[in-house]
Amino acid sequence: MRKFLYVAVFFSGMVSLAAEMAASRLIGNYFGTSNLVWASIIGLILIYLTLGYFIGGRWADRSPKLETFLSILCWAALALAVVPILSRPILRIASQAFDQLYLGNLIGSFVVVMILFIVPITLLGTASPFAIRLALHDTRQAGTVAGRIYAISTLGSFLGTFIPDLILIPLIGTFRTFLVISSLLLIIALSSLAIFVDLKKALRLVWMPLIIILLFVFGARGNDKIANGLIYEGESSYNYIQVLEQNGYTLLRLNEGQGVHSIYHPTQLNYYGPWEQVLVAPLFNSPPVELNQIQSMAIVGLAAGTTARQAINVYPSIKIDGFEIDPKIVEIGKQYFGMNLPSLTVFVQDGRWGLKTSKNHYDIISIDAYRPPYIPWHLTTREFFQEVSDHLNPDGVMVINVGRGPSDRRLVDALGTTILSVFPSIYVMDLPGSFNSILFATKQATTPANLANNIQQLQHKPATPTLLLETSLTTLENLQAGPHPSQVFTDDRAPIEWLTNSLILDFFLHGDMETLQ
Repeated sequence: MRKFLYVAVFFSGMVSLAAEMAASRLIGNYFGTSNLVWASIIGLILIYLTLGYFIGGRWADRSPKLETFLSILCWAALALAVVPILSRPILRIASQAFDQLYLGNLIGSFVVVMILFIVPITLLGTASPFAIRLALHDTRQAGTVAGRIYAISTLGSFLGTFIPDLILIPLIGTFRTFLVISSLLLIIALSSLAIFVDLKKALRLVWMPLIIILLFVFGARGNDKIANGLIYEGESSYNYIQVLEQNGYTLLRLNEGQGVHSIYHPTQLNYYGPWEQVLVAPLFNSPPVELNQIQSMAIVGLAAGTTARQAINVYPSIKIDGFEIDPKIVEIGKQYFGMNLPSLTVFVQDGRWGLKTSKNHYDIISIDAYRPPYIPWHLTTREFFQEVSDHLNPDGVMVINVGRGPSDRRLVDALGTTILSVFPSIYVMDLPGSFNSILFATKQATTPANLANNIQQLQHKPATPTLLLETSLTTLENLQAGPHPSQVFTDDRAPIEWLTNSLILDFFLHGDMETLQ
């Protein structure tokens, strides 16, 4: 029986961590994946497990029976299976609350969903102390038995860390991932109950797998979120993905759905957003700037290729390297966003690593992987900006799209200060009608007059694309003062989460109905 207990403990440990990883995706799809969300999930799961350890020890002393142990695992499996189904209507409320910035509904939804995990995670927490009690026949071996059981449970947890994100969620989605891991635990517990205890007692619980089968068939139907014009919904190892069709435009939204990551229209190129602002970057250099001299560009945060498509239209000789960490987004970009561009080479990898290992140098490098609260800290540091500078041509320009609060420019100031520790000149423009600021950093020392002079010269050239003229005038009209001195972020210390958490909180408290792109 002891060997069987080791098997049961292994799978209970695996399901515990798999449930935690799946919970992060279930909740992250609606509330984002900021460090606050992660800390809340991990912290509450640990509290539930702690409660389970305490209850499991006392329960095992009062009823040291294999039947009790296996019944607990059966109920844990069933409780875990119903969590995503019970949470679905709550999360849909959360989705609408996020769209309309109803902070009370949003927080309430998060709390209710996390409460749903109390029963299954607490029951799973009882497994290890219960198994120790059942496996212990000689107190002289107490340390050996306890150590072995916790080691086996931890090994299962290690496996459970990878299975959801790397295999199940991209393959079958978050909801069915819960059902699969629940089914696995239920099969182990029920079959063991039939073999080692009593077949009749196992048959009394046969209705449990029937419920999970029904949930497989009927429970996961429909879309995860309510969205107008939804034409695609899916999940990858990195994101919950939506593609919407609205008024002839195709939109890409990710995770909790705040902001548009890419946009496409078959006959229009100016979307009056942050994407086309990248095109203005070379105009900050000394005039005259010839469009056919701009031949290379890198985009860190390619998404579905909006900026790449615009750049190819404006700069006839340009070749683009696009770095996008999510292969599913690349696939969707080609299917829905016209990203089958012969001048674009896509690299599916982390942007910093991709840029660092690239042998190419560029006239423009666009950093579009920022959007609070999703700002990878390793893309905000002095060392990273030095790597960007090293991959720019002598007259190269870096462009960054940065979110900000209605009246909170601390993020812009911190990033601007860090950039100025590497680049000699920086320019900030606020995108009209949004909470976006665009930062332009030139490798050579430049002046604001360069932009105005280049625009003036381009206006007298009939072949100048309208998209570039319209966008550059918007940039010129919305230039702001330079960043106020702030902390320089480094690879050793980059407290970007403090800034973004504060920014998002202020954003909600202001109650503004605009969104961050």
